[in-house]
Amino acid sequence: MSAIRGISIPQKSLPDVPDFRLSGDLEEGFIQSILGNKGEVLSMDEFIRWLPSMHFSKVISLSSHFKNYSTITLPEDPHDLEDLGLAILDGQFAVAENGAIWLEDSNLGLRALPFITEHLVIVLDRNKLVETMHQGYNLIGGAKSGFGLFIAGPSKTADIEQSLVIGAHGAKSLRVVLV
Repeated sequence: MSAIRGISIPQKSLPDVPDFRLSGDLEEGFIQSILGNKGEVLSMDEFIRWLPSMHFSKVISLSSHFKNYSTITLPEDPHDLEDLGLAILDGQFAVAENGAIWLEDSNLGLRALPFITEHLVIVLDRNKLVETMHQGYNLIGGAKSGFGLFIAGPSKTADIEQSLVIGAHGAKSLRVVLV
């Protein structure tokens, strides 16, 4: 170890981070990213028309926009949600370049909720879009939450035979309601 410590290496400055800003409409870029991630973007009216057609037996809504849509109360034990059909959550902000939506512990109820539900709806204020992940990480840099995550689409995995499976480790679908 002392031989390694004795090696003289010249100091190098860190590279400048280029400006990765998107060109064009921010909302349209976000929508295209969600579609590319196998998600869907709906207006509030489209969501209100879509929901009754799905006949979910168990729904939990923690969204401030859809408070009365829950058919069950949030349990203390996430195992009680094993057959949850739909979870409706509020997203804090989203990144247009890749469709990633930031969810914070304070809005999840249970950390397992976005993963254990069969279908996930995230309600997002269209004024809370940023262009890049750099900007997104700057927004969460001073967060006081103990847990948060980015979700950019339904769960998916692909094996070595290049077979894409949607809903393998979490929600089978992601719908984003822009308000």
